[in-house]
Amino acid sequence: MLAFLAAGYATTSTALSWFIYFMSKNSEIQKKIKEELSQFNGQRFSVEQLDSLTYLDCVIRELLRLVPPALGTVRTLTTDDQLPESGFQLKKGESVFISFYSLARDKRYWADLYDLNEFHPERYLNDLEYKNNLSALMTFGGGHRQCMGQDLARFELKVICARLMQFVTFGDGGPEVNAGGYDVTDTNKPKHIGVTIIFD
Repeated sequence: MLAFLAAGYATTSTALSWFIYFMSKNSEIQKKIKEELSQFNGQRFSVEQLDSLTYLDCVIRELLRLVPPALGTVRTLTTDDQLPESGFQLKKGESVFISFYSLARDKRYWADLYDLNEFHPERYLNDLEYKNNLSALMTFGGGHRQCMGQDLARFELKVICARLMQFVTFGDGGPEVNAGGYDVTDTNKPKHIGVTIIFD
């Protein structure tokens, strides 16, 4: 239980930091979220109302694609294998690193609508693009070893982001303090984040 709570805390707080950073850099996206939330007039959400926030879902998916809190995962091979393109031989018992970061930027798995190195939540408004790249969006892993807390993490993140956007507007603190970049520890954190805050 302690591991469950600790893992959820680190990854969710990191994702929230990135959310604040990207909102400060993308005022139009922030405005669209606020427009979607305006129907609730500052009220708390029911689960059904939270589920209806389609654009915020797109923002969170894009956030987790572009800057996954964990860069990847390691798996141990149970049989010999071979990489299809290079023919490189892999032996049973060897460890293989699966990079969530690289999969999310690999043009083979994503439609060529938006730059994969930029923040574009609109890519998820196209159902075809989202359905075609489910295996490339592995923020929480995949298969029977995927993160058991992913539903809780997504729910927590969505609630916090929605409530923040009801009451706060983030602005860019300037290139010196709000330059982004990565600080990789137990999670993939923003290295330089400095924003302005306006209470709506």
